[in-house]
Amino acid sequence: MSGGTPRGGGYVRRRHSHGYSSGGEDLEDDACSRLPSQYFAVSRPRTWVEILENILWIGSSLVFIYFGDGKSNLFFILYIDDRIRRAPLHIGIFCVSLNVLYFLYISMIAWGSRKYSEKWEVSSTASLPYITILGLLSFCLFCFALWPIWNFLTLPLVFTLFMAFMIIVPYMVLGTFKQQAELLRRD
Repeated sequence: MSGGTPRGGGYVRRRHSHGYSSGGEDLEDDACSRLPSQYFAVSRPRTWVEILENILWIGSSLVFIYFGDGKSNLFFILYIDDRIRRAPLHIGIFCVSLNVLYFLYISMIAWGSRKYSEKWEVSSTASLPYITILGLLSFCLFCFALWPIWNFLTLPLVFTLFMAFMIIVPYMVLGTFKQQAELLRRD
């Protein structure tokens, strides 16, 4: 303990507060006078293996999109082909859109006007099971909707499109989110 005298079988802590000009001796009082530190994510350079994996995922998804079923591309098949089960496809698209909207909402909360007293991490992690269930449900619905066209190739097709989407999304940033520092503070 810091700066105590023995009383009653133990040390009793004494606080020596000399105001905010203590020079860091009393950490509790000095912490209130300092500006909050900025946390920056340190980005490490990507290895050539990671870059090659990303190129392979994106390239294979482009092959699936361009060649489709061998007769027409994937967008034409999704739009016109009668072999697709439409109801599971639309429900799967709805589940994916709910996931995207949730992730956009959480990222706006995280990077927007964030107060230090708010615990946005708790609310975001509390709904992770629901988001996971929506993701698995959309994967199963897409596989069920596209099964009449590609049969067993539907599973790698949907997974490859998902992986390419996960690689491309971080590069599709709509704007630079900067955390605003509190310059003036009143306690």
